[in-house]
Amino acid sequence: MILPGSAVRVINPQDTYYMFQGSVQRVSDGKAAVLFEGGNWDKLITFRLSELEEVDVTAGKKKGK
Repeated sequence: MILPGSAVRVINPQDTYYMFQGSVQRVSDGKAAVLFEGGNWDKLITFRLSELEEVDVTAGKKKGK
């Protein structure tokens, strides 16, 4: 379930932001506003929920001793 604060990836290959990862800022009417941050730019873009998938941000991280 995609909620505000979720990390998501764009999965629509026809979209300019395909495979970009961002953070959901708000969800409304089957759409989500996703914030992309990178280097010296920030961009807030709205996507249909069907164009997004949740990303497991903990995957691949090693646990401390």
